[in-house]
Amino acid sequence: MVDPPTDPDSREQTSGDAGTPRWVKVFGIVALVVILLLVILLLIGPGGHGPGMHSSLGGGVATPRLAIVMDPGGR
Repeated sequence: MVDPPTDPDSREQTSGDAGTPRWVKVFGIVALVVILLLVILLLIGPGGHGPGMHSSLGGGVATPRLAIVMDPGGR
């Protein structure tokens, strides 16, 4: 038998059109790179940098403090 002619306007998927869209692959690669960077940063440690370095109570540079001592004897 003879196959019926196909309509050129139809949008049937062929083997070249099937598969994962490009944006999904790119997003997956970017996510994988970000996760790898985070794991590497966690393994090598903070290196002396972190949220505590920016506060006066943290492990940053020691700041001099002024202490006022009151003499209870009233001198």
